[in-house]
Amino acid sequence: MVRLGAGLRAAVAVSALGLLSGAFVVLSSGTAAANNAELVVDYRCTSGPEGIARNGSVDLRTTVSIPTTLSVGQPLSIGWAIGYKPGTSRFGSPDYFAAQGKVSVIGNLQLSGGWIGVLQPTGSLTQAGPLQPGTVLELPPSISDSAHTDRAAKVRITPQRLYVDFTPPEGEVMVNDDDPRVKYFPFPGNWYDLNDQPPNANDHHHDLHRTNTPGASASFEFTGTGIEYVARRDKDAGRVFFKIDGKVATPSYVDASKEPNGDPTNSSTEGGQTLWSFRGLDYGKHTIEIVDDGTDDKWTQLDAFRVITEELPSPPPQYRATCVLLSAPVAVDVTISDAPTATPTNTGTGTATPTGTSSPTGSTSPSPSGSGSPSPSGSNSNKSSSTPSASSSAAGTTPKPTLTVTTVVTPTRATPTTPQVTVIPQGGADTGVGPEQERPGLALVGAGSAMALGSVLGGVALKRRRSAHSGGRG
Repeated sequence: MVRLGAGLRAAVAVSALGLLSGAFVVLSSGTAAANNAELVVDYRCTSGPEGIARNGSVDLRTTVSIPTTLSVGQPLSIGWAIGYKPGTSRFGSPDYFAAQGKVSVIGNLQLSGGWIGVLQPTGSLTQAGPLQPGTVLELPPSISDSAHTDRAAKVRITPQRLYVDFTPPEGEVMVNDDDPRVKYFPFPGNWYDLNDQPPNANDHHHDLHRTNTPGASASFEFTGTGIEYVARRDKDAGRVFFKIDGKVATPSYVDASKEPNGDPTNSSTEGGQTLWSFRGLDYGKHTIEIVDDGTDDKWTQLDAFRVITEELPSPPPQYRATCVLLSAPVAVDVTISDAPTATPTNTGTGTATPTGTSSPTGSTSPSPSGSGSPSPSGSNSNKSSSTPSASSSAAGTTPKPTLTVTTVVTPTRATPTTPQVTVIPQGGADTGVGPEQERPGLALVGAGSAMALGSVLGGVALKRRRSAHSGGRG
């Protein structure tokens, strides 16, 4: 029968408790300084009706890698792999956007025990192409954060909520006059759809709409910070009035029959002209309406709208998705010791790489301060000056040793009586046997062999005595 050493039994026990609480826990083996606890934790994300999860919840599967033993001066580096849970729905673009939109993920790790505060690993990924409503958003593969250690302590780390944000790209998007989002009133009969216009007219997509019906209008709902009206500068055109979100805009109208200096134009083919613009709106959904002036039987024409989005200082809060754990919280204990961590010989098939080294930077307290949920901008106001800011790149996650300990456990109850799991590495790096342990099995085998050999020798000696005695009688 195979027996498990103390260290190996401890790892199996951790896995069992993790399964009971709904999260998988694997304790990697390797050098003592490279021991990592990996928590596989599932999340469910929801958002408001305008958000990136507006069509229902989105499930994520994440893996948090936390070093369990460190020496003072080594960074407490957290790596957090992020991905969609297989077979579930995805985040979708909330509107039409140009390329370079950005998806950001902010994690929260509660620190207790020797340190009190919050670490917030962050990461982001720029979307490669233009987006339409519902286009699947790609997630950053990982997020990370670290804190400097300058004193010995035992810190308990507990993963908490995640936040997923979408930031629209700065830029502009052209919306043609025949886009289905543009609504004409009354229609049909009062607006004329002119297609296949001559290229020298310079109309966007070589087409436009026009009307000379007094009071006829066209409206368009857009998302951005500004809007521009594109049409022909035409001697046969007239004044066009504008409303933004149902209110008279500033300026309230433009006369398409005049040049920018106010002189009458002699042209009728100057298409693609920006005749009117409105900027400085709060980012979000807005509606523009153009209305025919109704005088002199002149044309009101529409070639296109240009939607403007200026650079945003932070992600729009209406797009944010909040992700909560699908299981009870699972905690990991990190032991930070004064003495350098010993490096025993690794006899396994692979080697483990320490999570990193760092020299102490002074007497600054390593304790992150404060707690609370992050702002939509993803800034971390809860960490002290001794906690470096999070890296937004996918690189820098904690290396994973090649040898892991796993087990399959059938839960006997749906909810554990103890909501948190403490992970404390024990024993040798590869075998799971503590160096101080004796091996009673070998001692017993040796004792049994000696007894058996003694019995055999004793039998041989007895036979020889009996033979000698018989020979004496003969």
